[in-house]
Amino acid sequence: MAETVESPLLTVPFEALKRAAKDKKGSMDEVTSIVRLLEGQNTANMTAAEQLKVLNKMTLRLQHLKSRLDENNQEEEADAIRCQARIQHLQKLGAPAKDGVINWNRKRLDRLLVDHLLHSGYYNAAELLTSESNIKDLVDLHVFAGAQKVVADLKHHDCTAALAWCEEHRSRLKKGKNKLEFRLRMQEFIELVRESKMMQAIKYARGHLAPWATVYLQDLQRAMAVLAFKADTQCGPYKHLFEEHQWQSLIELFYQELYRLNNLTPQSVLAVHLQAGISALKPPIVSSSARKEDPLALEQFQKLAEGLPYSKHIHSTLICPVTLDVMNEDNPPMVAPSGAVYSEKALSQISAQHNGMFKDPETGDMCEMDEMKRAYFS
Repeated sequence: MAETVESPLLTVPFEALKRAAKDKKGSMDEVTSIVRLLEGQNTANMTAAEQLKVLNKMTLRLQHLKSRLDENNQEEEADAIRCQARIQHLQKLGAPAKDGVINWNRKRLDRLLVDHLLHSGYYNAAELLTSESNIKDLVDLHVFAGAQKVVADLKHHDCTAALAWCEEHRSRLKKGKNKLEFRLRMQEFIELVRESKMMQAIKYARGHLAPWATVYLQDLQRAMAVLAFKADTQCGPYKHLFEEHQWQSLIELFYQELYRLNNLTPQSVLAVHLQAGISALKPPIVSSSARKEDPLALEQFQKLAEGLPYSKHIHSTLICPVTLDVMNEDNPPMVAPSGAVYSEKALSQISAQHNGMFKDPETGDMCEMDEMKRAYFS
């Protein structure tokens, strides 16, 4: 079972369940404090109107807390269902039958694909695959559902939804010393400067940037200096603040915080699996003539392999490019006039198709079998 468990599968709903329980306890403590306040309230010297005002105020607070508790209950129930579904999923897996590994692995593969689609921004495709595979409680669509509007608005140069998201998660973001809200505020300030609304920009900076001065003073000073420049400035330290890539960096920063708050891996679990496999295959040098069966011959896999350690092989293994069999003493390597190396078994197969002549798969040249030279292991 240990081979089938990726930590986010259980960590995400379990941590969410813990947070929901903690939030619920906080709300209940607040209700208790209000009740105690009412019990200790001295109303003897109050007029009826004053007593009614106090009661109305407490009633509004209690109604607000009731709404919060209802939301907490719904979140807690949903997270409990996810936890139960995922635990039952792992319990039912068991060991695969000898000839049933593909079917045994199918639901897990669908789950990995959904996770990868969500990390790549293809929410609709992930939702469709989730529905077709009936794995709603095994994937984290709910985490990314609210993120869609935030990302869409940022792509259209609008920070409103992102700032609302920061406000909703303020307490948890504050614990992680998050920079997202400051960056969003600074970007809104930059956009006002871009539109030459200098007085509005100054007013905005006083209200929304000044409170961050003790934490991000250097960034704040640089931002304020753009008041002396226009959006088309060529001055190095300030030019990049007006560039388009600032919006993309905000999207990336938002996703970083989304993953951190929900205990998700920065990369999809599928990418982690692929990198684990690639690191076992990665040689110090990738030949330009590598066969298509070698994943590292593809540019996409080469990018995944960047930064990964090289594989460690004490003994090299030669694979025939035609039969894909190992070349050894029983199936020795043979060198063609072109310098290409093939197994003896491959020579037999090719010569049988060309009346005893060998046709080099690499160059297309024909040669006699006695022109082939055996290579020896040293």
